[in-house]
Amino acid sequence: MTMTMADRMPQQEDKDGPTPEQARRGRRTAFLLFALGFGPMILATLMFYTGWLNPAGHTNQGVLINPTVPVADLSLETLSGEPLAERFSAAQAEPQWLLLVAAGECDSRCEELLYLARQANIALGKNANRVSRAAVLGGITGDLAARWPTEYRLMERLVPAPGTTPAWPVGINPEKEPRIMLIDPFGNVMMHYGPENSGKDMLKDLKHLLKLSQVG
Repeated sequence: MTMTMADRMPQQEDKDGPTPEQARRGRRTAFLLFALGFGPMILATLMFYTGWLNPAGHTNQGVLINPTVPVADLSLETLSGEPLAERFSAAQAEPQWLLLVAAGECDSRCEELLYLARQANIALGKNANRVSRAAVLGGITGDLAARWPTEYRLMERLVPAPGTTPAWPVGINPEKEPRIMLIDPFGNVMMHYGPENSGKDMLKDLKHLLKLSQVG
C-alpha cells in the first residue's frame, strides 16, 4: 500500500487557548492600540498643566482643578436615566469634551453662562462637534423654559441621580455661584469658569486644548 506524505506526518493535537507567543503578541497589540488612541490625550493634558514642550507658554483662562475630579463623582444622569459617566467609557468610539453649566435657581448670572458656553462652542467652527454642552440646574423660570427649545436645544439637561448629591470639586458651589465646568474626554472635571470669565476666555482654552489633543 502506498503511503502519502500526509499519512507519514504525525497528526498535531489541538491545543486549548493561545500559545504564550500569541498571548504576548495580543498584549503588544492591545498596548499599541491604547497608545495610539489615548497617548495624544495624556500628552496634551501634561502639556496643558505643565507647559512642557510649549515654548510659547500658555496661561489658562479658567481655574484648573488639581487634582481632577472623576465625572462619576458628580452622580449626574440624563432625564432618561442614563448616567453621565457612561459617556466617557473606553467603549466610546468618539469621546467628546463637555461644557457643563451648573447652577441652583438659574438667575441672570446663570443665563449669562448658558449663553457664553453656547457661543464659545459655536465659535469653534469645524471643531464644534468635538465639544458638547449640558446643564444641571436647580430650577429655571417659565420664560427660560419657553426659550430653551430654540435657544439651547443642543444643551442637554442633567439631574442628580435619585438619592444622591453631586460631589462638586473643591471651590465650586453652584447653589451660591453658577459655574461652567470643562470635562475632558476621559471624564475628568479639569477646569471651571464663572461670571468673571468671558466667552473669549473659554474659547482660548478650548482652542488650545483641541489643538494639543487628538482625542475628543
